[in-house]
Amino acid sequence: MEPRSVIPLDKKWEFKQADKEDSKYLPVAQFPTNVHLDLLAHKLIPDPFIGKNELDVQWIGEAVWIYRTTFPSLSIGASAKAILAFDGLDTFATVVLNGHTILKTDNMFVPERVDVTSVLAEEGDNELEITFDSAYLRGWERVEKYPDHKWGCWNGDNSRLAVRKSQYHWGWDWGPTLLTCGPWRPIQLEVYESRLSDLWCDTTVEKSLKSATVKVNTSVEGKPAKVRFDVLLNDQLLAAQEVEGTDVTFTIANPELWYPVRYGSQSLYTVKATLVDNGKEIDCITKKIGLRRAELVQRPLKDQPGTSFFFEINNIPVFCGGSDWIPADNFIPRISKERYYDWVKLVADGNQFMIRVWGGGIYEEQAFYDACDELGILVWQDFMFGCGNYPAWPEMLDSIKREAEENIKLLRHHPSIVIWAGNNEDYQYAESVNLTWNQHDHDAESWLKTDFPARYIYEKVLSDACKDLIPATYYHPGSPWGGVDTRDPTVGDIHQWNVWHGTQEKYQNFDKLVGRFVSEFGMEAFPSVKTIDAFLPLGRDDPDRYPQSSTIDFHNKADGHERRIALYLVENMRYAPDPLEQFVYSTQLMQAECLASAYRLWKRQWKGPGREYCAGALVWQINDCWPVTSWAICDYYLRPKHAYFTVKREMAPVSVGMTRREHKHPKNKYTRVDIETKVEIEIWGSNLTLEDLVVDCVVKAWDVETGKETFSKTIAEKISLPKNQSTEIVALEVPAPKKGDEAKTVVASYLVQDGKQIARYVNWPEPLKYLHLQKPGKLAATLSADAKSVHVSAEVPVKGVALECEDDEVKFEDNLVDIVPGETVIIAVNGAVESSAITTRYLGMI
Repeated sequence: MEPRSVIPLDKKWEFKQADKEDSKYLPVAQFPTNVHLDLLAHKLIPDPFIGKNELDVQWIGEAVWIYRTTFPSLSIGASAKAILAFDGLDTFATVVLNGHTILKTDNMFVPERVDVTSVLAEEGDNELEITFDSAYLRGWERVEKYPDHKWGCWNGDNSRLAVRKSQYHWGWDWGPTLLTCGPWRPIQLEVYESRLSDLWCDTTVEKSLKSATVKVNTSVEGKPAKVRFDVLLNDQLLAAQEVEGTDVTFTIANPELWYPVRYGSQSLYTVKATLVDNGKEIDCITKKIGLRRAELVQRPLKDQPGTSFFFEINNIPVFCGGSDWIPADNFIPRISKERYYDWVKLVADGNQFMIRVWGGGIYEEQAFYDACDELGILVWQDFMFGCGNYPAWPEMLDSIKREAEENIKLLRHHPSIVIWAGNNEDYQYAESVNLTWNQHDHDAESWLKTDFPARYIYEKVLSDACKDLIPATYYHPGSPWGGVDTRDPTVGDIHQWNVWHGTQEKYQNFDKLVGRFVSEFGMEAFPSVKTIDAFLPLGRDDPDRYPQSSTIDFHNKADGHERRIALYLVENMRYAPDPLEQFVYSTQLMQAECLASAYRLWKRQWKGPGREYCAGALVWQINDCWPVTSWAICDYYLRPKHAYFTVKREMAPVSVGMTRREHKHPKNKYTRVDIETKVEIEIWGSNLTLEDLVVDCVVKAWDVETGKETFSKTIAEKISLPKNQSTEIVALEVPAPKKGDEAKTVVASYLVQDGKQIARYVNWPEPLKYLHLQKPGKLAATLSADAKSVHVSAEVPVKGVALECEDDEVKFEDNLVDIVPGETVIIAVNGAVESSAITTRYLGMI
């Protein structure tokens, strides 16, 4: 047998509009590609990310497009075959090779393989042509074909539900409507007599962690041959075996385990399967795997109803502070491997442990999961369904089954993936419009006859695929999913949108909005001013460069965003729309305070074994797909908003938490006058390390108006902070000089270990808008001599000091810090030089 040959078909591609008479073929900009990228490269359309250009390119999604290329003929042995492999076609594609229709597709997520042995030219060039129909119009055709289905969705329109394509392409409340098409993943020609079609490892790590079993499975297509299996670690061969069959089992003593970031190393083993015939290597597949025990623990809790919902990795319970992830661009083929890595590194550097791949995007590129594997980020993987009532006719179910199986096979070797979920908010949508959903009805076939047939997809099709292909990985029917309904905070996960959406609660009340695992919550903020200037057509000189302009409003897709941003701003701080820079700062301060409050208050409920009352908080969202005002904590250009840093501080290995509560005690049940009021500070410590700590707790207080220090005391000594949990420290009255001064008293608490400060938090009277903030006369932000750090200090309490620099290469490792007198906060900086101009911004500055 001859070795399998693989010929990438990535050259000589051309494209044109098929339903336009005078359209001419033009070379593509890159490969893989999509039509918007190619039109942009030829300057045939304006950049949809600039201004309101999105409106001017809507015609693209309703047109028909052709892509074509040629490739030379090749000799194929009598016993070999030629396969055209399409890793991804978006979406309704008709593929013609040398005048023969060889394939029709209708699912963006399914890779296709076609035997073209009999169709290839014996000499000269082969002509490959792919016609892409309008997914939008085809979707509406399907909607009309099935009028009995109860169509409905949040975001986009009903046509998306009928098409297996990235749902966010129809537009979302954070993204534009840009209906792409094209060969979005590689295409290659394979010639072989025999090949390895799959390689996966079923791994088991013993509870003792002293031994691991790796069952390596392969699938062989074509003529039988021997398979050689190699296992390597750090390029050192650990084990090898050649067998007649397609699987082998290795036992590894004292394995090097894969851990989440901060809990251990991210050791990755290389597993290689080689097809061998008479000593000749015919084909091989190599994958990197991690050995780890991963379990989702759902068990009764002490002193509270319901069950836990926490991830245990290598016997370590992990509080999963993290983020939700959407595609990092509307045009996926231009997201480079390096950009994926940079995004995931931002997550890891931000003290986050988990990222949830949201169900309205794509099964992400291997580069994304590779980065999560390398950097130790746990992945919650949704299947691609979101916010709607999906149909379930037989052909659709068949397509979804293939989609699930193919993508599980593509991704199941990644140690980072610890859970698969059936959808995003589809059960919530079903509840909102009263679709038929009886949790006690377990007759799967009957679900197809209800007005919520998609339940069959989530609880039968996807569940079976996971059971068959990844039995050791937990499958969750949807997100959110739990007890009696999707809002039950005591079982499973919840999406907590009663801040911003829903009842629009004050974010100071996040402790009342807790769940066992909060997999979505968020608050909007404007992106960096640099990002706004990048999408305004005239940049800094644009007449629409003000917060309520139509262009800036256009770059916020959330319904009612004007009212809601204004609501949360006006409830919390004094602000004005001008200048733009201070308004942007105000929205980012508000978002930062909001999200930090959630992480801080929910992590307080991570109280140790049997009391894992809250075990995760995933903020919506880490990233953007275009330059926009949204819930993201880093914008499209990977520029962190200030919330990124407050979340990073809350998820530090050791942190101190504080909250302020007012307690009223009337002397009798009728009085409106004789009421004793106490304002208390509650303080707790969160120790996410794996070592018990002994610390002192120091509390200081200042008058916000005079800057005078009014209290300083070590209020608790030699406190035990057990490992991997939060511990209550003390509740005390606000240390104000006299009754009534609580509302102008700023309180800071510090955890001190062996004389060294290891955690710090400053608590302010709220709402901040009531404070008579003083402008600091001596706010210093001094760059160190080696340009590696900035030293910040002031003579009065200053809320939310933000460091800024025009140079994008200058990156701060912390930001938006509260400053109190008598203290210097040191912030590390990268990319600065002696001449770098560091400026500050703060609340009340303007």
